[in-house]
Amino acid sequence: MTPDKKIQKALFWHRRDLRIEDNAGLYKALKQSEEVIPVFIFDSTILELLPGDDQRVLFIYRQIEQLRTDYHVHHSDLYVAYGDPKKLIPELARLFQAEAVFTNRDYEPAAVLRDQQVHEALAKDDIPLIGAKDHVIFEKSEVVKDDGEPYVVYTPYMKKWREKLNDFYLSSYPVKEYTPKLSKQKHSATPSLTDMGFSDKKSVDFPPAEFPSKTIRDYDKTRDFPADTGGTSRLGMHLRFGTISIRELARYAQKRNETYLNELIWREFYQMILYHFPHSAERSFRQKYDDIPWSNNEAHFEKWCAGKTGYPLVDAGMRQLNESGYMHNRVRMVVASFLTKHLLIDWRWGEAYFAHKLLDYEQASNVGGWQWAAGSGCDAAPYFRVFNPSTQLDKFDKDRKYVKRWVPEFGSADYPEPIVEHKEARERAISTYKKALN
Repeated sequence: MTPDKKIQKALFWHRRDLRIEDNAGLYKALKQSEEVIPVFIFDSTILELLPGDDQRVLFIYRQIEQLRTDYHVHHSDLYVAYGDPKKLIPELARLFQAEAVFTNRDYEPAAVLRDQQVHEALAKDDIPLIGAKDHVIFEKSEVVKDDGEPYVVYTPYMKKWREKLNDFYLSSYPVKEYTPKLSKQKHSATPSLTDMGFSDKKSVDFPPAEFPSKTIRDYDKTRDFPADTGGTSRLGMHLRFGTISIRELARYAQKRNETYLNELIWREFYQMILYHFPHSAERSFRQKYDDIPWSNNEAHFEKWCAGKTGYPLVDAGMRQLNESGYMHNRVRMVVASFLTKHLLIDWRWGEAYFAHKLLDYEQASNVGGWQWAAGSGCDAAPYFRVFNPSTQLDKFDKDRKYVKRWVPEFGSADYPEPIVEHKEARERAISTYKKALN
């Protein structure tokens, strides 16, 4: 297709953007095309790897049903299928005689590879795959050093990010102005969860998509105390699947709390790092840290997973994760430090466990957080910094409200003894790291 040719019909491929409002790629498709057919693919190559009770799939399914309803309001519909998008997107483009496919960009290594393969398949039919920036305020190399190299330290990145920010980058896309160009074609029912191999039973609570004004306003004062259930916004899941707009949330935070906005900048910092350094998804960002001889004691790992380490704050965090699909941000740092330093277990084991359990799992932030705790990441905690779980407990849960909620046997004879002694474990970690790095 030549660049100046008018697009009569296009597909818009929803992925991590399960909304109509302020959707950059959808806006771009509608503005450049006479008719747009929205589609969503339940990606079988991903879902086949997940257990049948994965609550994130149920969440996505419910959001897709809501998204279809939202399209019906505009006298349109969402085409929903199950399969491999690398095959289905080119097939659907041919089926609907689309002249272009629009989508919002994804920066995870597997997604970049998938999109390259879709691009190549579509190109055989002279159909372009046209991307848009929707998941972040700044992407790829929009915030880099003066020499064009990516930042690997957060603070200078944050300062440049803030310098670059203006109303243009925070403006919402006026999708509703163009919704009459949405296709009026109706489609068959959404494939059922059971047909895709998943349960429709809800076992955890999904956080609401509303912005909690008090939480965001007081975030700098409340965010470190896990017993305060209103201390964090719980919007990570909605950012992950695009059920809310990052532009709208950043505008909201900018007016209310600098610390909360900084957390959104951390999220974008890690997205940028993963894009520029895709090896960090599977290997240490600082490659010499791959030489650390992890003990990888499976019995210790199982006790960590189950929340039976004998360290109350660690155990409370792991049980909260196992039961609710969520863990408080401060506690995530403590349990990650404990696994990698006290137990000398490879950060990838912990990262994979979080990937399996967290409702708000996002690869860039999760890998970044784990490598920060292990000392192997960009701008990471130094290897000799080892969180003391007992000190952290006294500081952030001094009344033990959080611990007592998730570890009911705490303080009784049924609560296990610590599986390692803090001082010995700390010294072992520092010695092991020092030898490997030198």
